[in-house]
Amino acid sequence: MNQQPAIAPSTARAAAQSHFRTLRPGTPFQPRIDALARTNDWYNWAGYRAPHSLWDEELEYFAIRSQAALFDISPMTKYRVEGPDAEAFLNRITLRDVAKLKPGRVHYTAWCDDEGFVLDDGTLFRLSPTRFRLCSQERHLPWLLDSAIGFEVIVEEETEAVAGLALQGPTSFAVLRDAGFADVERLKIFDIAEFPHDGSSQGTSRVTISRTGFTGDLGYELFVPAEHALSLWDRLMLAGELRGIRAIGYAALNRARLEAGLIVANADFVTAVHAVRPNRLRMPDEIGLGFMIDFDKGHFNGRRAIVSARAKKRLRHVLVGLEIEGNIPAEHAMVYYRKSQEVGLVSAAMWSPMAKRNIAIASLARPFGDTIVDDLWVEIYAMRELQYQKLMKRAKVVPRPFIKLDRRTANPPADF
Repeated sequence: MNQQPAIAPSTARAAAQSHFRTLRPGTPFQPRIDALARTNDWYNWAGYRAPHSLWDEELEYFAIRSQAALFDISPMTKYRVEGPDAEAFLNRITLRDVAKLKPGRVHYTAWCDDEGFVLDDGTLFRLSPTRFRLCSQERHLPWLLDSAIGFEVIVEEETEAVAGLALQGPTSFAVLRDAGFADVERLKIFDIAEFPHDGSSQGTSRVTISRTGFTGDLGYELFVPAEHALSLWDRLMLAGELRGIRAIGYAALNRARLEAGLIVANADFVTAVHAVRPNRLRMPDEIGLGFMIDFDKGHFNGRRAIVSARAKKRLRHVLVGLEIEGNIPAEHAMVYYRKSQEVGLVSAAMWSPMAKRNIAIASLARPFGDTIVDDLWVEIYAMRELQYQKLMKRAKVVPRPFIKLDRRTANPPADF
């Protein structure tokens, strides 16, 4: 029997250390992001090296709310779905009625397994009558290809081929206008359009711009072929110099999305493919996505299970917004009923500068948060004089979003 040569312990340790020192691959925008990075605060987003913050987490948040913030969304998984049966295929796997999504529009949707548990949520862009772009948190290509059997449709992942940027904040429209994107003011919320972009030595390309975002603010998302990414970045940064444009990391975006009451897969709920324990699985109604289910469109993945769960009242959880007394964020705090019965867990929390409230998103076991909303408490451990102190703070269920900014949907967009 052949034996593999043994590896010396010192060599193994060196290899392991080298592995952990190696940064993950960057996106097409990485040269520009690296040049701006001051905090060296990176995290792994779908295998890409992405900034948790770039210069100051708190000030990056205020860049979103007071000027224009540029965030690299290239690691977001993107699929091209195209063909005569593209609409029928997407109607079969997602919750919303794709027939109602007109070309040049976007909608937020989700998809489930056959048991009605959420596999992921994301955005669906209808670029033409037969061509779509599906964006998601997780990778689903094998499942999509299996689901496409019997449909005349092409499904391809284009994550690496298409670079993406989110431009968010009150001056975002003015930045796009000053960058020369003519008639961008015509885009209403959830509209999409293509605009020319001169990629310098690479030639002229097209930029797809949608009036969408993950901040609850006025904002846009831009998609461009990867080879034109840097020229697009430079075009926006130059045009936004007088409008206060700043690049930001995920921590600031996460604060803004919480104020907007938006949820994140595998943060506020565990997707069906990642759930190890059965009690971690969630149906759309259990994470606030029941509104998007369209039963008039015919059969879709999980339909029978969802109908049965509603009819038999087998929905076990509810995702709620909480307002908590005091100003200490209750992130990952336990939620109790009458200070004694454990009923849920906070998944995201912050003191909101915009709402001037201590806010949180929490998953509770029904009937708590559903029919029982009084006498709820959260258990917070706060560091005081080098010692953790347990604080029991009263919480009340409140509607999401926690803030609602008129400029997000204003038409035409405001010129700040």
